[in-house]
Amino acid sequence: MRLSIKLLVLLGAAVALGGLAVFILPTRPADDFRIYGNVELRQISLAFENGGRVTEMLAEEGDRVRAGQVLARQDKSALELSERQASARLKALEQAVLRLKNGARPEELAQARARVESARAQADFASRQDRRMETLAGRERAVSQQDRESSRSARDVAAANLEEAQKSLELLEIGPRDEDIAQAEAEAEAARASLASIRRDIAQTELTAPRDALVRSRLLEPGDMASAQRPAFQLLVDRPKWVRAYVPEIRLGRLRPGDRADVFSDSFPERPVSGKVGYISAAAEFTPKSVQTEELRTSLVYEVRIIVEDPDNILRLGMPVTVRLAPAMPEKSS
Repeated sequence: MRLSIKLLVLLGAAVALGGLAVFILPTRPADDFRIYGNVELRQISLAFENGGRVTEMLAEEGDRVRAGQVLARQDKSALELSERQASARLKALEQAVLRLKNGARPEELAQARARVESARAQADFASRQDRRMETLAGRERAVSQQDRESSRSARDVAAANLEEAQKSLELLEIGPRDEDIAQAEAEAEAARASLASIRRDIAQTELTAPRDALVRSRLLEPGDMASAQRPAFQLLVDRPKWVRAYVPEIRLGRLRPGDRADVFSDSFPERPVSGKVGYISAAAEFTPKSVQTEELRTSLVYEVRIIVEDPDNILRLGMPVTVRLAPAMPEKSS
């Protein structure tokens, strides 16, 4: 009898303690579930656009850099010589265009008119000489046939020189053709584009940060040969920062973009980082086979990205974390 009473007392005490534990011990809400993932950051492989010898590396691993900050430099002496050559050629072509547009100077026109007058005088003299030879030839052949042909040839040459001088004067008075001006302008424009390309290459010898970031790796040193295929720095962009995790198919229907989430790390388990669901994959990451059984369908997982706000930089790239989601319950149809 006493043993039975003791057993009843112990059983009652156990029931009471169990009930008390229900009220005292914390319980996880029914609509709360947890998933596990890793912190992700965007990365930039920063390389020189053109090949060349590296002269300066101005950042170290762990440095925080700003957009536009110079991180490295290349040797640009050869490009500077090419720039001087291209600049001189451009100036020469621009002066050629200007000369064509301005036309002949008054002094050049006066010189051309003087040449016409000189050629006209020579033509008149040669014509008179030819007529004299013709008269003498009619008087019992006072001149030889060779002298007669020479005077005629001199007359023709003088007449041709006069015509050439007159045409040259006309061309100077008319001015250059539009086609010649257009060709000269096109050549000047090509030289201008070539100079701009060289100056751009000079600007590219300075490697700048495309945005605010953190230097993860320094991959070249002064003296190395850089190329577009060989990055000089590996940068990390810590905004936005997100957690890549996976949700089983059975829970997928309860998640919506914008749902609230808390992210916990092993380093700071008491300091959750707030976030929200930013992306839910439209396709399963792992599909065992094309035809699914009812059991296999529930084992499919979908990628979810949790966008976090981490002003204290608690979460680092690759860090394993636990995400506690509080998804909204499906709306009931009225």
